[in-house]
Amino acid sequence: MRLILLGPPGAGKGTQAQAICRHFGIPQISTGDMLRAAVKAGTPLGLEAKKVMDAGGLVSDEIILGLVRERLQAPDCANGYLFDGFPRTLAQAEALKRDGVPLDVVLVFEVPDEEIVERMSGRLVHPASGRIYHVKYNPRNSPGSTTSRANRSFSATTTKKKTVRARLKVHHEQTKPLIDYYTAWEASGDPAAPKVRRVNGVGPVDEVTERVIAALLS
Repeated sequence: MRLILLGPPGAGKGTQAQAICRHFGIPQISTGDMLRAAVKAGTPLGLEAKKVMDAGGLVSDEIILGLVRERLQAPDCANGYLFDGFPRTLAQAEALKRDGVPLDVVLVFEVPDEEIVERMSGRLVHPASGRIYHVKYNPRNSPGSTTSRANRSFSATTTKKKTVRARLKVHHEQTKPLIDYYTAWEASGDPAAPKVRRVNGVGPVDEVTERVIAALLS
């Protein structure tokens, strides 16, 4: 299984990515992780990326794609892979197609904006443990969540609704062209085109996971 996940921030892609990788026995490929590993290892691409980052610049698509090509040669990618946060732009998507990187499915998580705003604006972080709670879905006073003393030390870092809406606006502007791109490619009848599958991301985690696996196998 070789796939891309697309969806808004807070849609649960990270949680579902872990479930997908366990189910199919494939690695989760994160461009951020690849960059950090390449820089730490001192590879030619890593050194090039470090130079750009140290100068405060953005790492180019050429470097990112080079890292992706290298990563896909690893033995753990033999049975497939899941791209996490990549591609982010049409240029990256077109480069993947041009390079002939095989893809089976583009999985689109659909969650209403208001649900995302509620999820993300209610998040609380416990500084000592790093645990993430939610004022509605996983309150810090729930059984086993933490002690009352720890509750008092919670960081007041609730994400503001205005900030979440701004992030969603950027997401829609960047992601819709990618969804349209892959939808049009599939409709073209090209046998190399991945299937575009949409999944409802609202509901208990286990139920969403069942929908995800069913969509991937359909």
